[in-house]
This record gives sequence, structure tokens and C-alpha cells, in this order.
Amino acid sequence: MKKECISVFDIFKIGVGPSSSHTLGPWRAALRFVDTIKSKGIDNVQSVKVLLYGSLAKTGKGHGTDVAVILGLNGEDPVTFDVNEITPRLNQIASEKKMNLGLSRIIDFDPAEDVVFLMDESLPFHPNAVTFLCTFSNGDEIAETFYSIGGGFVVKEGEDNNAANDVDLPFPIEKADDLLHWCRKTGLHIYEVVMENEHAWRSEEATKQGVLKIWQVMRDCIYRGCHISGELPGGLQVKRRAAGLNTKQLKGRTYNNHIEWVQAIREGGHSFQYILDWVSCFALAVNEENASFSRVVTAPTNGAAGVVPAVLHYFITFCDGFDDEKIINFLLTASEIGSIFKKGATLSAAMGGCQAEIGVSSAMAAAALTESLGGNARQCLMAAEIAMEHHLGLTCDPVAGLVQVPCIERNTMGAIKAITASQLALQSNPDNAKVSLDHVVQTMWETALDMNHKYKETAEGGLATKVPLSLPEC
Repeated sequence: MKKECISVFDIFKIGVGPSSSHTLGPWRAALRFVDTIKSKGIDNVQSVKVLLYGSLAKTGKGHGTDVAVILGLNGEDPVTFDVNEITPRLNQIASEKKMNLGLSRIIDFDPAEDVVFLMDESLPFHPNAVTFLCTFSNGDEIAETFYSIGGGFVVKEGEDNNAANDVDLPFPIEKADDLLHWCRKTGLHIYEVVMENEHAWRSEEATKQGVLKIWQVMRDCIYRGCHISGELPGGLQVKRRAAGLNTKQLKGRTYNNHIEWVQAIREGGHSFQYILDWVSCFALAVNEENASFSRVVTAPTNGAAGVVPAVLHYFITFCDGFDDEKIINFLLTASEIGSIFKKGATLSAAMGGCQAEIGVSSAMAAAALTESLGGNARQCLMAAEIAMEHHLGLTCDPVAGLVQVPCIERNTMGAIKAITASQLALQSNPDNAKVSLDHVVQTMWETALDMNHKYKETAEGGLATKVPLSLPEC
């Protein structure tokens, strides 16, 4: 069987909130469809239509799936597109009923008519499915279906997805035992094993610069989110809390940039309650930004984007981790744990519930923090196992289909659980562990298969049906 090769930049992707599976994935799928259109002759396109199925239909409005496919068809890149231009661009398309397809051809396009939400239809391969239809002026038609399988990963129907994995890794890893084997055999740390594998794609310097770019986006997201007040979009009237908590905690200490901000935080002390509040603040900041269609990093998803950055910022601020090499190593280790869950289970809440998002991100952060604090490979895997074990069965039940309630607070809980799991592992002997990381990955997948579909990002169960709303769309 073909091995799946996953890079650190597959797990950590720069994009736009609020959802990696419902926003970033469909956006990238739309860009791929535009490439197909261009190969067929974009100058002859007459019309384009989008069909959304399953979870993409049921929670697509709240997750911005329509926004994503429209901007993707428009040829915009989620990594670089100015997020401040999202609303003006959409308003322009809606009012003019015109789209600049692939930034190359103006066509008639009415978002209200040409993006169809098929609430009662699902495709068998995956709940997150989107079909693009294109008609040319000579009457020819093409259609392509894509599945957004979680974490921004996209699979095209009928395509050989092994082509992208056609690389030879020095240390092939499919499960946690494989990773432990290579660490034992070579004496390398987890992050060193990951870096050696990354050489199959690019130079070490390129990898380091790319990972630092990932960190810079995470850093900017935290900092920005801690300085913006107000109400989140979507109609739930959820108030942003990170900025208020930031102001309260700093007690008037001043700063002008991120470095000075970190120093100002440190000056407040190291009490348990103080640190706990800051970890929550970091996580809240990221996911409030995510819910606002801002720029974030999948870690491994958008809905769980706050956990890894919050724990990394905790390490930087309170554990002497403010060093480029330490930051790079943290993210490399975290990415490998995410990769193991992707291969052995899922990163998609539409497939596995929120255990596949917050649970995985917490496991990633726990392992990375453990290694950063001096833990060995077995303790790192133990920390990841502990973190996920206590997220097993976590449902995805977004109120009104928005990534706000309970999603934002869940990131704070995932971050705190990661730190607790790390501390437990560092103070434990892995010889005495009863559950391995591979056991918990398998259990998570089996739990996902058993979970009722209404708890898998459909807004048809759990809190999503218990909170009274006056919103017309969910």
C-alpha cells in the first residue's frame, strides 16, 4: 500500500478563517477548478455553478463556504488575499452579478442563484463535498467534484492522490510506533527526524524559513486578536474577550510591539492564575480572529487554530522559549503528531466530531511542549496520548453553524489540557503507561465511525439545537 507523505506545510497552512474544511478547502478546490477551466479555454466560458453537499451545505453559510468558493473562482489566493477586501469584493459581485473568473474573464454570476446549498444531499466518500459545473459558449460542459477532508486537505474525485506523495522519505512514518522506532534507532529528537524527512521536499534552510513564516502568522494573529474589541460577525452577538482580558492583565504596562508586549506580560509574574489567564487569552485571540474571516494558520484545522499557537506562546513567554530554533523545533514536532492522526484517523470534524480538531491540536501541542521542556520521545508520545484521551468523543455542534459557540472556548480548554498532559508526561515513566498513542488514534477513529452524524458539524444536534436563535440560517 502506498505510504502517505505529509509535510509540516501540509499540517500548517496559512489561510483565511473561519474553517479549514469549510473555507480553506473549498477555496483551494475552486482554485484547482479554475486551473482546469484555463486548460480548456477560459475565454470561452459562459457560466459557472457551484453545488454544496452534506456538511458544506448544512453549515456552509456560517462557515463561509460560499465566500470561499466565490473568491477561489475569482482567482484569489487565500494566503495573500487582503482579508479587509473580502466584504467589499463579495458585495461588488452580488450587486453587479458579475465575476472576474480566474482574474481572466468577466462572466455573469449571481451568488444567490449560482451557489446552491443541497441541504438534504450527501455524497458517499465524505460529508464535505463540492461540485463545480462549467458551461462553454459552444455548449460543452465540464464538472469536477472535490472533497474537503479536513485541515485544508482536498481530494478530487477520480484523481490518483498518490502522485503528490511520490517522494522517498529517509524515515517513513505511518504511526507513532514508527516515529519511536526511528528516534530510538538514530538517537535523534522528534523534530530532527521531521527535519530529515522535510529534506525530501526542500533544503533545511527553506524549511526553517517556511516554519518561521508559519510562526509569524500565528504571532501576528495572537497579537492582533488581543487588541481588537467588539462583536463577532454572524448574528450571534458574541463579544470578543481577548482584548479586554489583555488590558486587564497588563494593568497599565505599556508596549509598542510584540517583543515589548511579551516583556510586559512577563513583568506581571508567574502565578498559576496569571499564566492560566494568559493561555486562555492567547487561544481566544486566535479563534476570535478566525471567526472574523482573518488570516490564521490551520493547526491542524481553523476551528482548532488557537491551541498550538497558545501553547507555543506560553512556552515563549513563560518558559524561555523566545528563540527561533526552539520555535521551529516546537512546530516540527507538533506537525508530526498531527500527521499521525491524519493518517490513522481524521482531521475532519464532519467525519469525527470535534475530537478530530481540538483533540488533535491538543495532542500536537502537548507533544511539542514536552519535547521543548526536555522530554524524551516516549514522554512526548505519552503527552499526546493523554491529551487526546481526554477529548475522545467530543462532538462538533456549532451553534448557528458558526465557529463561535462552543468552538472558541474549546481552544482555551484544548490548550490548558495540552499543558497539563505535558506536565503529567514529564513527571511520569512511560513504562507504566497503559495506553499508547497508536491505541488512542485507533480508538478516536472507531469513536468517529460510531458517532451519530448530527454531532459531526451539521448543526443538527447538541448545543446547536439547544440555544434559542432568531437567525434564519444555520
